[in-house]
Parts: sequence; structure tokens; C-alpha cells
Amino acid sequence: MKEILCIIPARSGSKGIKNKNIKIFKGRPLLAWSIEQAIQSSYKMKIIVSTDSIEYKNISLKYGAEVPFLRPNEISQDKSIDIELIKHAINFLEEHEKYKPDIILQLRPTQPLRKIEDINNCLKIFIENFDKYDSLRTVVEYEKSPFKMYTINEDKTNLIPLFDNINNIKEPFNQCRQFLPKTYLHNGYIDIIKTSILKDNTISGKNIYPYIMDKNDTIDIDNINDWNKAEFS
Repeated sequence: MKEILCIIPARSGSKGIKNKNIKIFKGRPLLAWSIEQAIQSSYKMKIIVSTDSIEYKNISLKYGAEVPFLRPNEISQDKSIDIELIKHAINFLEEHEKYKPDIILQLRPTQPLRKIEDINNCLKIFIENFDKYDSLRTVVEYEKSPFKMYTINEDKTNLIPLFDNINNIKEPFNQCRQFLPKTYLHNGYIDIIKTSILKDNTISGKNIYPYIMDKNDTIDIDNINDWNKAEFS
């Protein structure tokens, strides 16, 4: 049996929607939905909220999560990245609780409509294929092909294709999208990470299992339009 740690990242200071992670969504604070989804999963796991706020901590405790620390301010900024908070949590738990999980499940609060069956399915797939994969990410098919995209040089005088060739297709930027390989976008719905890959300073590794979803199955709340759409869905 693999030891599973669920990390719910919920920093304060959201700019798009003030205090988004604790704003009331359909009767509960937004972050409470992810806590309850983890609790209701078929898999036993340790559930923690990584937050920099005492107010967020108290709300998280009320809904059944552990909050063993307050996340340092320097890794709780707009431009802070996931690996920082994940490594901080793992290091803290190992040092203070002698706890080290085999698997990290990351559930972002911005996905309150997440289905518990998807959590169970993703964990089942990952556990059954533990020796084959470093991580699992939920993805949706991306409508705009990156093979048709460009960058521009610093003085903005030259358009530079991202790809000159893909699958023996020359100048893919001049081809119909239908002739190009399908591409997929990480939607932040569910992330699963093998703890051992953190030593290589990565949270994806080289072998990533793609859990493919329909884009209509999820709403990631980033702004007020997303919020309104999710509330009435």
C-alpha cells in the first residue's frame, strides 16, 4: 500500500478575485471543496493545506485538513511555483513528523467541481503503474496548435517559427491544423507526483501519464467570469 499525501495549495493575496481561496462558493469556502473531495476519496491519505494565512489555516482545520505549518512568505508570491511549496511541505513533514509519502496528490482549490471518481481513477492508474511513471497530469485537447506558433526577436523585426519540422512535416506553421499532431494542455485538475523525483528538482519527471479529459468536464476558476460560470453549472 502506497502512502499518499494530499497537498492543497491555498495562499492568500489573490489579485483576480480577492481572497479567492476562502470566498464562499455554493455555501462553502472554495478551498473546503478540495478538502472534502480528498476526504471522500476511496484512498486513505494524509490531507494538508499549504497556506501563508492564519485565517486560511483556521478554515482548513474546520473542514478536516491538517495545517502543520504556515508557508513562508517568499514562496507564497504571485510568481511562486508549485515545486517550491511541494518541496517545503515534504521537507517540513520529514523533519518534524518523520513522515515521507510515496505519492503526492495535488488538488488545487480552483477546481471545486472536481469529481471524486476522477481522483480515485487517477490514483488507481498511478498506483497500478507506479514503476512506469513519474507523475500523472490531467490534460485537455488544445484547439490552437503550438506547431503554428512563433516568437519574435528582441527588436521585434523578425518572426521566428517555434517549429521548422514536426513528424517529417516541413513548415508546420503553414499547414492545416488537421494535418498536425494533436496537442494537450495541462488543466490543473489533478496532479500526482512520485515523491522520489523531487530529488531531481522536478515535479513531473520524464514519464508523465496523461489522464485525458473533455474540456467541458472542468472549470478552473481564475477570474470572476470563471467563478460565475462554475457557480451556475
